[in-house]
Amino acid sequence: MPQMIFVNLPVKDLEVSKSFFTALGYTINPQFTDENAACVVISDSIFAMLITEPFFKQFTRKEIADASRTTEVLVCLSAESREDVDRLVDTALASGGSPANEPQDQGPMYGRSFQDPDGHIWEVMWMDPAAIQG
Repeated sequence: MPQMIFVNLPVKDLEVSKSFFTALGYTINPQFTDENAACVVISDSIFAMLITEPFFKQFTRKEIADASRTTEVLVCLSAESREDVDRLVDTALASGGSPANEPQDQGPMYGRSFQDPDGHIWEVMWMDPAAIQG
């Protein structure tokens, strides 16, 4: 079984966050979703757990970062093509997200980023397979 990743993110409004990520084309796994958290299925091995701030606080002794003012993590997703990068980021911006950083176009690598409604930064990158192979 491949190793999986569950990115746990505190959110202020669970319904707003669920609507945002479903607008991007992701699904919510109802088996791991309730009034405190929602499991966003990004791929067979990547999941984002959107957790209400009061519930999230039960899992840490530290203060919860306000992602609208500070950066606690940069989540980077791969894309199949430059067009897929643009499609996902443009959809995020049209669905309540906001710009994060300037686009990066380094020839064989292309990426853009956005902030979700809570300010978490998501990067979307495409790398030319021929360039990776050297």
